[in-house]
Amino acid sequence: MPTVGILRDPLFEALGRSYTEDEFQELCFEFGIELDDVEEEEDAGTKTRGAASGEKVVTYKIEVPANRYDILCLEGMKRALRVFLGLDSPPTYTLSPPEPQLRITVEPPTAGIRPYVLCAVLRGCTLGQRAYNSFLDLQDRLHHNIARRRTLVAIGTHDLDKLSPPFRYTARPPKDIRFVPLAQEKEFDAEELFAFYNDPTRNSPLKKFLPILAGASHYPVLYDSQDRVLSLPPIINGEHSRISPQTRNVFIECTCTDLTKGKQVLNTIVAMFSEYASTPFAVEPVAVQYPAGPSHPKLAGQTVLTPDLSERVVSAGVGYIQRAVGLGADALPAEAIPPLLRKMMLDASLVDGGESVSVRVPITRPDVMHACDVMEDVAVAYSFNKLPRPLPPVCCMGSQQPVTKLTELMRIELAQMGFTEALSFALCSSDDCFSKLRREEGGANRAVVISNPKTEEFQVCRTSLLPGLLKTLGKNKSNPLPWKLFEAADVVLVDDESDVGASNQRRLAMVYTGADGSGFEVLHGAVERSLLMLGPKASGFSIRRGSDPAYLDGRCAEVVLPTGRVVGTFGTVHPEVLANFELEFPTSAADIDLQYFV
Repeated sequence: MPTVGILRDPLFEALGRSYTEDEFQELCFEFGIELDDVEEEEDAGTKTRGAASGEKVVTYKIEVPANRYDILCLEGMKRALRVFLGLDSPPTYTLSPPEPQLRITVEPPTAGIRPYVLCAVLRGCTLGQRAYNSFLDLQDRLHHNIARRRTLVAIGTHDLDKLSPPFRYTARPPKDIRFVPLAQEKEFDAEELFAFYNDPTRNSPLKKFLPILAGASHYPVLYDSQDRVLSLPPIINGEHSRISPQTRNVFIECTCTDLTKGKQVLNTIVAMFSEYASTPFAVEPVAVQYPAGPSHPKLAGQTVLTPDLSERVVSAGVGYIQRAVGLGADALPAEAIPPLLRKMMLDASLVDGGESVSVRVPITRPDVMHACDVMEDVAVAYSFNKLPRPLPPVCCMGSQQPVTKLTELMRIELAQMGFTEALSFALCSSDDCFSKLRREEGGANRAVVISNPKTEEFQVCRTSLLPGLLKTLGKNKSNPLPWKLFEAADVVLVDDESDVGASNQRRLAMVYTGADGSGFEVLHGAVERSLLMLGPKASGFSIRRGSDPAYLDGRCAEVVLPTGRVVGTFGTVHPEVLANFELEFPTSAADIDLQYFV
C-alpha cells in the first residue's frame, strides 16, 4: 500500500480536536488505514513551492489502500475522516455555468502518440501556500500511482488568467515546439529540452519520463489561441502559465492514453480542490472537440463536456452483506446498512422491499465497482473490532504433503554426502531438454510447450533436472574442483490421463565433476546410498547396463526394482553434451524418480 505524508496540525485542526498518537492510530485502524510512522522535519522550500519557512512540522506517514485516490492528500483525508466521524455530510459535486464556455480542439496528429485530453476549471480559488503544496503533492502521487509514472495520464495545471482561450491539442515535430519550460529562464525547442534533461550532470527528476516520448516523430503539445505553449505532456508545463498560491482561476488538463484512467485522475483532482473555489465543490466544464475521421474512432466528430461528475449505481444484496460480514439480521438489520455506508461517503438506500441496497457512488470512489466493495465498506464502518470471531466448525490439522516430506529427507541426505543444492528454472528451451542432451522428443519423452514464450530460454517445461544442473556448472567454472551439485524438484511431463494433459513428477538429480576424472564411482555410491534411504520399496534393487544418448555408451547404468520398473539412470556424461553446456572436465550425472517412492 502507498504511504502518504499528511501534516498533523492542519489535519487535527480540520477534525476539530487533537489526538494522541495512540488515539489517532486507533482512528486509522477503524477507518481501514494505518499510521505507519511519525516524522518531525523542517519545512523545506523548492523552486515551485517557495522559500523554506524554517519551521519544524510533524508529518504522519499513513498507509492507504492503493485504490483510494481520494485520501492521497490532506483535503481528501480530512474530508473522509470528518464524514466517518459524523461531523459532516458527503459533499455534492456540481458543474457551474461556464463564463463563457471554454473549448479545446483535438487535432488528428495526437492519435498516434497520446490521443485523449480532458479539462476542467476551478474558478475563484483561494489556495494559499499550504493548499498549493498539497495540490502539487497530489499530482505527484497520482502520476506515480494510477497514472503509472505518466505513461497512462499526465496532469497539467495552469493559471487561466495568463492564457487566451480557445485551446488546441496537437502533435508536432520536436524542432517545431519552442517554449520556456517550467522553472527555466531561456527558450528551448523540444529536441534541445530533451538533451538538457538528459544531461547526467543535471540529475533532472524529469529524465525518467523522457523515454515515454523518445523516438517519436511528433510530440504532443497544447497551445492557446496566441500559440503559447501550455505544456509538453507528459514531460513539463510552460513557465508562462505557471500557477502559484495566489492563482485565482486554475485550468486543469489531463492528456492520456487510457480514457478511463484519465477521467478518474481529473475527477480526483477537481473533487479534492474544488472546496477552495468561490462556489465550494463546483467545477466549470470544458468542451473537448474531437476531429471527424478515423484518427479518433471512439470519439470521432464528438464534442465531449469534461469533467463527467455523474454518479454510478451499484447494488448489493442485504443477505450477502450480512453473511460476508458474519453478522445476522439481529446484529446488522437492513435498516442499519445505509447509515454505515454514508460514513464511507456512499449515499445508499434500501430497495426491493429491503432485500437489496442501492448505492450511489460519487466520483471520489472509483474503487467501488461490485457488491463485494459495498460489503467491505459496511464492515469498515461497522468496525472490524466489533465483528464476531467464531471458531471454525471443522477442526483441521495441517501437515506436509508426503512428496514434500520425502524431498526434505533426501535433501538432508545429499547435503550430508557433501553435495550443494541448486535451484534452477522450471522452464527452459527446447534445445536444453533434447538436442543438447542428444535426446529426441517423442513417445513418453514429450515436453509441455509454452504457447506464447517471451524468450527462447523459456519455451517448454523441463522434462529433466539435468539441463539446469549442467548450466549451473557451466556458469560456475571458476570454483575449485570437485563440483558436486544436486536438485530435488518437479519436472513436467505430458500425461494423457491427466485432466489438464500434463502432470508434475518429483525427481532427484546429481552431477559430479572430479579433479582426477569423471567420478563415476563417487556418483555410483551416492545413488546407492540414496536408494537405500528410500525405504523398503527400494530393497532388492539392481543395477544393469543402460542406454541413454546423454551418457557415454558403456558408461551408463539403470536402477531397476524387482518389479522390473526403472526408477533411475546414472553414468558418465557424453563429451558432446559437455561441449553443448560449455563444460571441459569429465562429469558424471544421475537422475532418480522420487515420485515412485511416495
